[in-house]
Amino acid sequence: MESRRQRPAHKPNPSLRNSADASHSVHADLPHIATLIADGEITVGILHPVGCVAVATDGHNTLAMLKRRSDETLAQLLTRLDQAIERAWTEEIYTDEINPPVSPTFRATRKHRG
Repeated sequence: MESRRQRPAHKPNPSLRNSADASHSVHADLPHIATLIADGEITVGILHPVGCVAVATDGHNTLAMLKRRSDETLAQLLTRLDQAIERAWTEEIYTDEINPPVSPTFRATRKHRG
């Protein structure tokens, strides 16, 4: 018979506490993200060549695209994302730190091609 290597037992991450406690804490600390993910989504990850980004969409619109700052923790990035979601909903200000701004010349050129 062939011997099979056994996988090491999964060790729980000590930084993760009781999921009920963590869930309550997330709702309190990031209320707009908690509301958004009921119907929309957030994505956090590496986008080459930009680096670490956080994106929030509501299924129809991109509400915010943030680039993680060099000295920023993940918690700080998520807090900024939560604030950007609130701005999008209350003031219709959509944050984009990933794409370069469109130049006025490009806008004028695009209008005339119509």
